[in-house]
Amino acid sequence: MSTRLESSGAVHSATPLIDRDALSAALAGGESPIETFKQALAAAGESLKQRFLANESMDTLVHDRAQAVDDVILACWRHFARRIADSADLVAVGGYGRGELHPQSDIDLLILLDDASDRSTDEPISRFLTFLWDIGLEVGHSVRTLEDCETQARADVTVLTALMETRLLAGPGTLFRELPKRIGPDRMWDAAEFFRAKVAEQQARHHHFHDTAYNLEPNVKGSPGGLRDIQTIGWLARRYLAVERLEDLVAHDFLTEGQLRILLTGRAFLWRIRWGLHLLTGRREDRLLFDYQIKLAQMLGYEDASFTLAVEQLMQRYYRTVMEISRLNEMLLQLFEEAILLDKDAPAVPINARFVTRNGYIEAVDEEVFLRDPSALLEIFLLLEQNLELKGIGARTISQIKRHLWLIDEEFRQNPRHHRLFLDILRAPQGVTRTLKRMNTYGVLGLYIPAFGRIVGRMQYDLFHVYTVDAHTLFVVENLRRFALPRFNHEFPHCSEVMQRLEKPEIVYLAGLFHDIAKGRGGDHSELGAVDAEAFCLEHGMSRYDARLVAWLVRNHLLLSLTAQKKDLHDLKVIDEFARAVGDETHLDYLYVLTVADVRGTNPKIWNSWKDTLFFELYQLTKRALRRGLSNPIDKDELILETQTRAEQLLEEQGLEPARWQPIWSSFTEEYFLRHRPEEIAWHTRVLAEAPASTSVLVDVDQVGAEGAGVVMVYAPKELHSFMRSTAVLDELGLTIVDARIVPISETQNLDTYRILESDGSPIAGRRRLDEIRQRLEKMLTSPQAPPLKVSRRAPRQVRMFSTPVQVSITSDATNERTVIELVAGDRPGLLLQVARVFEHEDIALRNAKIATVGERAEDVFFVTTEDGRPLDEEHAKRLEARLKAALTENEAR
Repeated sequence: MSTRLESSGAVHSATPLIDRDALSAALAGGESPIETFKQALAAAGESLKQRFLANESMDTLVHDRAQAVDDVILACWRHFARRIADSADLVAVGGYGRGELHPQSDIDLLILLDDASDRSTDEPISRFLTFLWDIGLEVGHSVRTLEDCETQARADVTVLTALMETRLLAGPGTLFRELPKRIGPDRMWDAAEFFRAKVAEQQARHHHFHDTAYNLEPNVKGSPGGLRDIQTIGWLARRYLAVERLEDLVAHDFLTEGQLRILLTGRAFLWRIRWGLHLLTGRREDRLLFDYQIKLAQMLGYEDASFTLAVEQLMQRYYRTVMEISRLNEMLLQLFEEAILLDKDAPAVPINARFVTRNGYIEAVDEEVFLRDPSALLEIFLLLEQNLELKGIGARTISQIKRHLWLIDEEFRQNPRHHRLFLDILRAPQGVTRTLKRMNTYGVLGLYIPAFGRIVGRMQYDLFHVYTVDAHTLFVVENLRRFALPRFNHEFPHCSEVMQRLEKPEIVYLAGLFHDIAKGRGGDHSELGAVDAEAFCLEHGMSRYDARLVAWLVRNHLLLSLTAQKKDLHDLKVIDEFARAVGDETHLDYLYVLTVADVRGTNPKIWNSWKDTLFFELYQLTKRALRRGLSNPIDKDELILETQTRAEQLLEEQGLEPARWQPIWSSFTEEYFLRHRPEEIAWHTRVLAEAPASTSVLVDVDQVGAEGAGVVMVYAPKELHSFMRSTAVLDELGLTIVDARIVPISETQNLDTYRILESDGSPIAGRRRLDEIRQRLEKMLTSPQAPPLKVSRRAPRQVRMFSTPVQVSITSDATNERTVIELVAGDRPGLLLQVARVFEHEDIALRNAKIATVGERAEDVFFVTTEDGRPLDEEHAKRLEARLKAALTENEAR
């Protein structure tokens, strides 16, 4: 606790921001002084803004802002509360108590009174606080006695924490000086209790932010590695060591001078971001939202470079900063734990000549271990995997690792012993993911694999990649590890089955580590990464076959995902081409598990049951093709016969006589049987068989054969343009179409099948929701007075931040006598309705559609013909391309 702001050691502006005499004169004058105070605060704010833009020290700015607020508040206190000035203490609390204010920070005041029952204090305090609000200072306040403070602090550690950070602004100080005694650790919340409470508080806060600092829109105050983590260390230091400044931790041997510089530099950078956010928004804003990232990068002087946007440079520095702060926070919490909770005299249990365990942590035997044997920088992580009961690395040993990172040079990387150690880490039966994350946090992984070091903290400014490249990479390896462990079999049964029969799982772990390692270099990151991967594997003594397999996986890590999501899996040629690209079942197995792990690790919101089904379907179809032999691809007639036989069995099980379904099947085409599963065929057949013969419009919604996705069946006359009407209804209901098939089954009728999910990618939940969808579709398709087609939903805030240029590519699929349209545009409600309207205007018949949302972008593929079933000629294709671009670009601009 301090009595003067200057005691913090900050350097302040030589010229006061507030003219105290002018404020006093305004209060003493006859007219309202409110405008004078507002102008004074505005002028101070503008001066601080210009100094911020001129890159002045953040230490100076945050303390000068607090000093300006001090001057205003004290002028008001002396005027309105002069009757109680000799008996009450006016105290700054929390961040204001530390003397650290940003433009829109909370201003918290405590008014300490000796006697709460004395009503004579009410009127001056009320006038004082009202005036502060009138001039625009939104203060938080409490009026308490010492007994009140003691009672509330004992009951709530957050109240105690705030009262630990106080500064006397005005008053005799008698009550203020007594406050620390009343809330001291000898009376409440001793060091051990306080430590446990603060660690639990930090864990809960981190969990709220998904236990990662690498979110797309981090919170500079609350996210892991943010300002609150630094403040937590400060609070523990105050409670246990009775020190008020981070600098004092050096004297107590909790920090080195170098670590202190990292901590203070990181805090200053986060302060600069927070100050900029307050300026941009005009309010207290700690979230680094997409809305502000580009503007903030520009404000802070970042510029676009050849392969990296200015905003990506800013965010990479942010992520690297919070990574360093997280490491120091972890180390300091361990030091406090050792000092406060653990047995200081606990014996050291030897592991080998270099390491011991003490109190559940592994420690180096002395300060010279890493100098004597640099291989210990890798060995310590292998020992953690071999001793899973250990909680981690001791805090002082973490510090030693950081100080000896310079030993990881080219000679270190070429040492065969180190190659064996690294591969042993990957091959360990347990703890691989946790170990790799620790190696990354402590800086070892990025130095042992320099290319990995270059992607640490690298972000991509889009909504698809929600983590930095290094965090995503380690999530991919974590997903692969979960596939490998039987206790997680229930999560992804297919992947677990494949993964657990792989002969060398380290091959796919290495592919996971290298698959995105070349991002940000320019060029094809898959090709560049494959070169790095093969060289790394050969250097580490792996066989040429294994090294080439890792390189192939890196080079082709997008192949399965793109094929499944953008190509027609009912086209036998697609399966044959993919099988030829893969070559054998070994490559297929590795690629399948890598693909699922990669997509899941890119963005948790984009993985859904439909992708799971789609990827496994491609895997199964390809495995079948490979087992038949590439020279013996499956015949179309053979596939149709298999599908029909299975559908007949299902109809028989459902009790439907052949006499009822055979007439229906007579109208089904080869195309229909090739593009639908037996379960779907049986469902369609039953619905049509149970309907009156005169029915021209039928709608049914179910979850048949979709494994989590809803399936919509629409049987309607062609002139109704059911695709256009159906997409409008489904979009307005907040649903996402992931697959659409429109098959003509007569001269006049189409049979449409749509696979749908909720807009967040979750499955359709419950019969009531399915019925709502069916009823809305029936109304649209059967009502003679159907309302105009429109989608009124707004795009989410994040999506509106991006402008995606419209791209249309039209090619001919001569084998299947159709035209393929690939479309990229900004994802937004009503997009498919716009496309359908263009198709209607151009007399286009949609046969199939693959709908994919990649972050803020829609990447859709449409398989179309003319109304009479022919591919589009060149002139028609050009006209369609121009009309699509015009329609979608016009809407994008709105």
